[in-house]
Amino acid sequence: MGRLIFDHALLPAGWARDVAVTVRDGVIVDLAPGAAAEAGDERVRGVALPGMPNLHSHAFQRAMAGLAETRGPAGDSFWTWRQVMYRFLGALTPDDVEAIASFAYMEMLEGGFTTVGEFHYLHHDPEGRPYADLAEMCGRIAAAAERTGVGLTLLPSLYAQGGLGGQPPVDGQRRFLNDPERFLRLLEGARRAVAGLPAAAVGIAPHSLRAVTPDQLRAALQACPDGPVHMHAAEQVKEVEDCVAWSGRRPVEWLLENAGLGPRWCLIHTTHMTPQETLALARSGAVSGLCPLTEGSLGDGVFDGARFLGAGGAFGIGTDSNIEITAPGELKQLEYTQRLASLGRNVMTLRQGEHTGRRLYDAALAGGARALGRPIGALEPGRRADLVVLDAAHPDLAAVSGDRWLDAYVFTAGRGAVDRVYVSGALVVEAGRHRAREAIAARYVDVLRRIGA
Repeated sequence: MGRLIFDHALLPAGWARDVAVTVRDGVIVDLAPGAAAEAGDERVRGVALPGMPNLHSHAFQRAMAGLAETRGPAGDSFWTWRQVMYRFLGALTPDDVEAIASFAYMEMLEGGFTTVGEFHYLHHDPEGRPYADLAEMCGRIAAAAERTGVGLTLLPSLYAQGGLGGQPPVDGQRRFLNDPERFLRLLEGARRAVAGLPAAAVGIAPHSLRAVTPDQLRAALQACPDGPVHMHAAEQVKEVEDCVAWSGRRPVEWLLENAGLGPRWCLIHTTHMTPQETLALARSGAVSGLCPLTEGSLGDGVFDGARFLGAGGAFGIGTDSNIEITAPGELKQLEYTQRLASLGRNVMTLRQGEHTGRRLYDAALAGGARALGRPIGALEPGRRADLVVLDAAHPDLAAVSGDRWLDAYVFTAGRGAVDRVYVSGALVVEAGRHRAREAIAARYVDVLRRIGA
């Protein structure tokens, strides 16, 4: 147990000075604003924020960032990008995946994230054969989380078919495939893999309506009645059109009618919804998992953020393909896409005079914590001691205070303002650098050289 005293901190009730935080076993057990320093306390200079949850990551894709930026003979799209991804993952070994995930998780911590939801679908060897330990790859993700110190919600993905209506899988999907029975055994292995991590969570991720049948989805939900459920939905126009041709319903519409959406659900992207779907999803309590940088990279489209937020919808942010890993950058991209779509400014706010950075940050904290099923997302007793400390002397922060710190962090300074990061009370980033950066980066570069990425 120790006590940290922060110059400034964002608490549920608002900004406070000289905030003493007492941590036991990674959890905040006491918090006192206006505290006087005592012997043994550690004074932390700067602006302390609750650590941001990253609710959607495919860690292995960090190593293919930049590989799909050469135009092909036909018009490029998400679907041509997917072919590049299939070719890339054919070379990856379990050691490679652990090294890549470690690098991605290190960058998440340096970029203001403290917990990751790993939507994990790379299960088997390049020929599609299960490893001797069915959960070998889950173990590698857990090892990367332990190596870096990031909090983890592991979301093993059920992927059982190649497309809507029972289409057979293609060769590029063979490393993902499990039937529901083998998936449940994989899930047990995932729980064993994370057992030694600090308060890690495990959920399930039926990949998409493209990848599971209605019967398979029902079987997974019945076998896992508790914990987070994450699923890709309505990311692409073609996906929506194919779903309508198959079922007569759009993807989110079908899920609202058939899947019992509620607060434990997180639908990833939800880019292409009608106004009626947007309002119904907001009322359901499910979280929209938005990955604005990836959605921009893949040409997915723009989420109807203002309508969803105005209806009380919950959202969080993720890094998905990990092309650029930055919590403030994802929030900025979210707001800027809304501005481009609406030809307005400060779109993701609810009232006059509200600071956009603060609204975005607060909303993503709450939605991310709900989606990841962990006691995170706020500085208060009973929550994990996950904090991001901004450098108050950074030129973009030095002359402002209060909510303007968050405006400056999100829209100007970005990840360059991150000074220290604590996860479960442990210091993992200092002066903006992860404590094991050199070794993690060297191992990552070795992997890139071997696979020719």
